[in-house]
This record gives sequence, structure tokens and C-alpha cells, in this order.
Amino acid sequence: MRLFHLSWLSVLTLLVQRCRSSLPVKRSYSTHDYFVLEHNLYSGASLDECANELGVEVVERVGEMRNTWLVRRAKTPLTLSQNGPMASLRTRAAARTTSFWARSDDNQRSRRVLSSIDYFAEQIPRQRAKRDDSLIYRAPPPIDQNPNSPVAVAASLDISDPLFSSQWHIINEEFPEHMMNVTGLWEMGITGQGIITSVVDDGLDYNSTDLAENFDAEHSYDFNHHTELPTPSLSDDRHGTRCAGQIGAVKNDVCGVGLAYGSKVAGVRILSGPITDVDEAAALNYGFHDVSIYSCSWGPPDDGKSMDAPGYIIQKAVVNGIQNGRGGRGSVFVFASGNGAFYGDQCNFDGYTNSIYSVTVAAVDYKGLHPYYSESCAANMIVAYSSGSGKSIVTTDVGENRCTTSHGGTSAAAPNAAGVFSLALSVRPDLTWRDIQHLCVRTAQMINPDDPDWEKTASGRPFSYKYGYGQLNAYAFVTAAQTWSLVKPQAWFHPSAIQINNGSLLEEDGEMTGGIPIISGGITSTFTVTQELMEEHNLEDIEHVTVRVWISHTKRGDVEVELVSPSGIRSVLAAPRAQDSATTGFRGWRFMSIKHWGENPLGEWTIKISDQSTEGHNGTFHGWRLMFWGSTIDPSKAKTYILPTNEYLLPSFEEPESTDLPTPVATKSHPKPTMGLPDDHETAEGEADRPAFPGNQQGSSMPSMTPTPDEGWFADMSNLVTNSKWFFGAFGAVLLFSIGSGVFFWRRRAKRRAAYSSLAVEDVAMGSVSNAARPRVRAKELYDAFGEASDDEDADEETGLRPLHTDGALTRVGFRFVFSDREQTEGLAPRYSDDPETSAVDEQYLMTEDRSDSPGSGSSWDHASQT
Repeated sequence: MRLFHLSWLSVLTLLVQRCRSSLPVKRSYSTHDYFVLEHNLYSGASLDECANELGVEVVERVGEMRNTWLVRRAKTPLTLSQNGPMASLRTRAAARTTSFWARSDDNQRSRRVLSSIDYFAEQIPRQRAKRDDSLIYRAPPPIDQNPNSPVAVAASLDISDPLFSSQWHIINEEFPEHMMNVTGLWEMGITGQGIITSVVDDGLDYNSTDLAENFDAEHSYDFNHHTELPTPSLSDDRHGTRCAGQIGAVKNDVCGVGLAYGSKVAGVRILSGPITDVDEAAALNYGFHDVSIYSCSWGPPDDGKSMDAPGYIIQKAVVNGIQNGRGGRGSVFVFASGNGAFYGDQCNFDGYTNSIYSVTVAAVDYKGLHPYYSESCAANMIVAYSSGSGKSIVTTDVGENRCTTSHGGTSAAAPNAAGVFSLALSVRPDLTWRDIQHLCVRTAQMINPDDPDWEKTASGRPFSYKYGYGQLNAYAFVTAAQTWSLVKPQAWFHPSAIQINNGSLLEEDGEMTGGIPIISGGITSTFTVTQELMEEHNLEDIEHVTVRVWISHTKRGDVEVELVSPSGIRSVLAAPRAQDSATTGFRGWRFMSIKHWGENPLGEWTIKISDQSTEGHNGTFHGWRLMFWGSTIDPSKAKTYILPTNEYLLPSFEEPESTDLPTPVATKSHPKPTMGLPDDHETAEGEADRPAFPGNQQGSSMPSMTPTPDEGWFADMSNLVTNSKWFFGAFGAVLLFSIGSGVFFWRRRAKRRAAYSSLAVEDVAMGSVSNAARPRVRAKELYDAFGEASDDEDADEETGLRPLHTDGALTRVGFRFVFSDREQTEGLAPRYSDDPETSAVDEQYLMTEDRSDSPGSGSSWDHASQT
């Protein structure tokens, strides 16, 4: 019987050995201690029992030696002698001589385990010396004293890529706190294995030696030419290859390496010609069962005057990817925030970066400074490294063995983030798309803490319109992901739109009616969130807040939109854009903010609409709709979100349901990612001392016209004098203006004397000459005219809200709007090709072409195609 038992035990052991016999597993001595264990097959305890008793895991069989195994144990703060497997073994050995040993079941098991271990020893790496001519004296090679230098890291990880030492975004010797921080993960064997990232761009050079090994042909496609492979065929089809190199360039002897060099990259080509919404939608779902991440460095033109969003069918594809991609865990969409900050552009005017489904990535340079091209907005989630202050991203280029040292813009920041997400998903493939966003918010690291753009949110986290929640640190992100508990399913609360004075938009191409004129000081309207409403919609906490607005205006760039939470946290949703002269206004445009992530939403939310009071321009506020997105209270009651088709219409009701399909959108062209990127994106110095939206900082007051004692009226004159051209030009302009003004007032005085000499004194009272035809209207009178409820009116017993019913000015119950003092903001104006090698942007075209169409107005982006 014992022989039968041993024979079966031998068979099982041989099967285990056969199953565990494979290529050697990569070691990670920085995170684990390794041991060799010789197992005695005939002593009763199995190999797994021995490993469990010692607290180690079996890695693999040692070569071809039977019953000899490599095992490992994660490092702990305690020393090996205090808490290691060898200490545990010695403890059991000492206990074998006690009388208690034989009476304890645990000790009986330990005794059986001990008798099954013939040999156990720690494995410590040692340098072996070659038996060659090494004893002959030679001058020693220079020793790199910095173990974290590119040379030292390359040697330890066997990286021979010639430009690795120039990839400062991987190892930044000059500013070591500013890099993607991935090498520690590589040492742990985390390189993105098993993850596919789709680079949705202008093609991918799969013949490149740097990319061929990691190219995923199965999930690649050319939607411009409708061919199977995304071949870069135009002279400026380089961008997708460069982005792909940042993510998945392999370790070899060409260029540098990708952040996730063990992952795969697919190419989906859409930017090299006109494309329909149907093809774009298909591109964003292409291979979504296997593809984990879609890296997108494109969007509407970054010219400071365009405003456009994905059409319905594209939005439906994104929602489909979120709900059904990766087996229901959701596709991860990564979008670059935009390169138009020089023009005053903001990423909240881009419907791709402004989406709750996107991880929006802005840029910082190698010094950690904010590049002047990188767009700011309340939708920015994180920043990653890119060009500026004298350096650009080094990566793969089109050609078999070609590289580039001039890649940049937010276009390069996005694939850096995609590479980090590849690393995280390789160790936690069960993370949902919302888990990725939660980890971004929670692990992003604050940089430039003295930058005035930082504000503390209600949850206690710092947030910046320029940096989002901070720098994406790969090591912090991935190690946090390893122990992350998955979030609950998504929930949402979308109350009906609030109509201001019967404001309406009944057709997408129709006129907006009703509403209240925007006066100096602005207009505010409120909505109250109660605990009952939260429970009714199964919403536990909030992540994203979106706001749709209906505003008509003769100059859209003058409009400012702010949202203030019950906690007093203010989100600037739209700051002035000097270049935007569109007359179409905001026809149900949706803004998004992540500044309220984790905030308690209970209480009164206030929207404020104001403009610049520019002479000759005016606007009307017609309505708004507040939407909350977060986690469920009860996951068993989670619902599947259905994308509505009529969100742009006013009135719009709570969670509308419709099966009607919108009219198909015409063919459009996405601008190349290089459009708008300034030629000096690499060399221009960044900044960390200016708020993104001056005058809109939380808790700030209106700027005073009185100078402080230490600055005087001409505090900035010294800066002006440093540039002689500006100084003498300004001086000449002032001189000409003074001369002209003198002549003007002298002539006007002469005319007035002539007029008054013929005017009878009794005809006109002098006190009535000024402002006789311009009656003054006070803000208080306007406030009363639009139906503010008095304190003695009956409140609704259930909601506690008062009905407003003054002359039909407001017909909705429970919403109040008032006029408030407008806070001044200063318009910004600067400019941004993340590729100086591409064809230059036509300056006249950018500054004169009208690209101001709003969503729903039939915009096709044909105006954005390159000439």
C-alpha cells in the first residue's frame, strides 16, 4: 500500500515538475528575497505544503535538477534573521526536542515539513570573475557613482538603446523629481506584458526596427484608406509612430525604449484625410475586446476660437467602449488636453477632453514647469512630461532605424500617460476605466506648490487648472494599483434643465428664445441637491460634474461661466477667449469639471454667467442643466446608462429616453496634432507663477485700481524697458495719442463755445444735459423684477423650495437666479506644432478663417483641413 502511495506521489511530482518547467522567470531582487529549496519527495509533505509553511512562493524548477526549486518571499521592513523563512525553519528545528512538539497538531505538520526539506539556502547575486586576461593591468573604466543614472540603469536592466541616456522623461539627472519614474517597475519585471494600446493617429510604421516586435497587426487598421495596415504614407505622417515609440518601443540597439516596452501597440489611422463619424466611431471601438487603451492626441483646432464635440454616433461608440470594452471593464480613453493656450484656448471647449470618459492629460516640461502651449481647464486630470524649457521627447520616428529628438506638445504627454496605464493594467487587468481615473486623482503628485493656480478642494486634495491633480508618477500609480479595491458601479443624477424666463431651443438649428439678458455683474441661478434626491438616484458620492448651458451671444469669447458648489468650491468652466468672435453662442454645450471629485454634493449649487460688457456686444442666458456622476449606494441597483439623442434641446428632461437617430454628420477632417503647435515649443521657458485664469481664483476679489505702496502705478515698467522695441514703440504710441487727444479736445471746445453762444438759457436746464436720455437701472430693481420670492411666501413642504411667479419671468419651482458683481478676468493670448519638422501653420489662415461653429449647428470641421 505504501509503495502504491509513493508511486502516485512520484507521478504527481513529475507532473508538477513538467508543468512548472519553462523558461526562467525574470528575477526581481529589489522586491523579493530568493531561496533554493531541495524537496524530499518521500517524507510526506508536498512541495506546496513546504512553501506555505515557510511563507514563500514557488517560482520555478532549478534547471534540470529534480526536486530542486527556486522560491521567493516579498521583502519586509524586518531583517531576514528576525522574520524570514530561515528563521522560521530554525524555530521549528529547536522545537523538535520539546515534549510539546509531539502533542501539537501544528507541530506535527511542521515536523513533517521539516523532514521534507533536505536543503534550504538564500540566493544572493554575486559577480563572477572571468578566467581570462583580466589580471593584466589596464586603466580602470570610469565608474558611474550615481546608481540611478541612465548608464547605471541601462547596465542593470541590459538596455543598449543608444538614445536611452537622452530620454530624460525616463531618467532626469538634472531634475530627478521630474520624470515618469518607471525604472523601479521595470526592476520588478513590470513592463506592460499582455496589454495592447491602440494609437489612434496618422499611422504607425510597423517596419521600424524599434516597433516591429511589439506591433499588433490584428487590431490595426487604416480608416483613411480602408486598408488593413496603418501605413504612414504622407510626408508628415510621423506623429503616430512617435507616440507609439513612447509606449512600446522595444529594448534593442535602436533609438530608446518605451515606458511599457513589454506591451503591444496597434495603429489606427484616422488623421491623414477626411473621415466620417461612422469611421471615427469604429476606430474608437476597433478591437475593443482585446485593446485596453486608446491613446488620442488630437481634437478640434487649438486656435482659441473653435468649439466642437464628437457627434452622437461617436459618443455612442465611446459609451459602448466604456460599457463593453475589455470584457465589460471599459476601454481607457486617453486624450491630450490641447496646444492652444497661447491663443487663450481652454480644453473645456473641446468635447473630447471635456468628456467624463476621457483621462485628459496636460503637459509639463523637464523642469516641471507649465509650457505656454498646454491648455488649462477644469477637466484636466493629470500632467505628464513633454517639450519645453530647452528639451523635447526622444522617441522612434518613421523609418527602419530612425529616431527623433524633437517630439513634444500635449500630444507627447498623452502617450506617456498611456504607457503608465499599460504597466498598471499588466499587473491589475481587472481595473475598470473608473478605477484608472480614481488612481489618477489619488496618486497624482503636486508639483510647484507655490504656483498660485493650486487650490484646495472640498476633499482636501489640491487641484490646478494647469496641472489637474498633479504629476503622473508611474511607480506610485502602479504600486497603488496592485492593492487597489475596485470601485462600485457608476451612478448618475441628471435633473431636468432649468429654463430661465421660458428659455428654449426646440430644434438644434433653431433659435434660442426666452431667457434673461446678461448684464454687467452677471447672472446667477441655483439648484439644491437633497439627501432624498441622492438616495432616489442611488448616488453615493460624486466624481464628475457636467453642466449644459444655453447662452446666446454676439461674441462667444466674451462669455464667462462658473459653477460654485455648496462647499464654496468654484470651477471656472469658461474664461474669456479673445480670438473667439462666434455669434452662435452655447447651444446646449456641455462643460465638465473634476474639481469636485469626492465632494459632498448636498446643498445649493450656483452657476454664474457673465461677460466682458464689450460695447456693441450682448448676450442672453436661456437655461442650464446640472449633471452628477459617481458611485452607486447599492451596487445591486446599478443601471446601464443610455445615451440620449436630444441633449442639446431645451427644455430637456430627467434621463430622457429616445430611439430616434440624429441626422448623419458630413465628412470632416481632424486637424493634424501638429496644427497650432508653435515652433519654439521645445525652447520656450515654462512658468510656475501664474494662475491659469487670472481674477478667477477661489476667494479672490476684484482687482483694485489702487496700487500697493511697493509697486506704484508702473510696477511692470522695468520689464517693459528690458525690451527696447516695446519701450520705444509704446512711448511713440503714447506721444501720438497725446498729440491727437490735444487736437481733438481743442477743436471740440471751440465747437461747444460756438453752440452755447446761440443757445437760450431758458431752453434747456443744464442739470439735465448729461444722461437725460439714458435712465439708470439698478441691480436691485432688476433682481426684484425677475421674481425673487419674499420670505413670507409658502414654501413647498416636500422640497423646501419656494415657487417663483412674478410675471412669468421664471416658471420653474425651486430655482433662483440673481445678479451679482462680475469679477474681472484678464484675457490671455498666446500660440502652439509639436513637430517643427512638419509643414508650418498658415498664420493668416489660423487668424482669419472662421472656425466657430457650435455642436448641433452642422459643423463638419471641413474648415479645419490643411491646405
